[in-house]
Amino acid sequence: MIDWTLFLLAPVFFSSNLIFGRGITGDIAPFTTALLRWAGSALIMFPFVWRERTLCLQFIRHHTLLWLVLGILGMGICGGVVYWALTLTTASNATLIYTTSSLFIIVFQWLFQGRRISLIELSGMMIAFAGVAVIVLKGDVAALLHLSFNIGDLAILAAAIAFALYSLLLRSPAVRLMPPLPLFGLLALSGAIVLVPAGLYEMFSGGLLPDTPLDFAKLAGIILFASLAAFYCFQHAVQVFGPGIAGMTLYLMPPTSIIMAVVFLGESFESYHALGIVLVMGGLILATALARNPSGVTGGKGENP
Repeated sequence: MIDWTLFLLAPVFFSSNLIFGRGITGDIAPFTTALLRWAGSALIMFPFVWRERTLCLQFIRHHTLLWLVLGILGMGICGGVVYWALTLTTASNATLIYTTSSLFIIVFQWLFQGRRISLIELSGMMIAFAGVAVIVLKGDVAALLHLSFNIGDLAILAAAIAFALYSLLLRSPAVRLMPPLPLFGLLALSGAIVLVPAGLYEMFSGGLLPDTPLDFAKLAGIILFASLAAFYCFQHAVQVFGPGIAGMTLYLMPPTSIIMAVVFLGESFESYHALGIVLVMGGLILATALARNPSGVTGGKGENP
């Protein structure tokens, strides 16, 4: 029960970025935002890293490249690059494109790990993706004809691929040996380190810095909820269910974001929202059926790394 609770909380915390981060790209430079986000997260997680310092130092010494690659993929590209891309593309395009990360996870597992994709799982994925499309297109299929793509969209696609690779690497044996909290602290530190060059460049070239209480409040929300809580829940889901099933949480982000926007931002709830949520939830339930079935070939705690 706890495993599935954390699974469902992951998209809630990821979607909190909508509440705390709304408008932050116009107030703080994108890579500076990402640098402060992960530096703050690393600072908060430092006590957990210090408590397991021997194990953490061994991980860094013996798996330096893996440690840095995880920081680049999960925090650099999926942090600074995404914030930068959102200054060039629409939120609708970004949502639709980023959700494809869960599809890339399955495809990469099939290509590199010999993972079998069942017809039920594939059907659930397609139904869930259809739900995302309904929400993004506002129930108007004709809107597909008016979608335009730019370099920001390509950057979001790169981030979707990066997040898929990040998810797969979290299942590597060296990573799975690490306790969750110290591991997250190390990954936050790695992300902060790889973001230093881009962040400093922005700062010294006149990039926007936080200078109001509201700016710092947004950063605090991003650090505590969209970073610490979200990534902890997602890492737990990856280690328990595997990257394929954990990636399904991305399908829950659009409907979760909508509900949070209605509750906290006063936005209206439309009929296409309801249809999209039903499709996403139905597809998710169908796609994760094997994970809930002890006799299934994929998903559960007994899955090989």
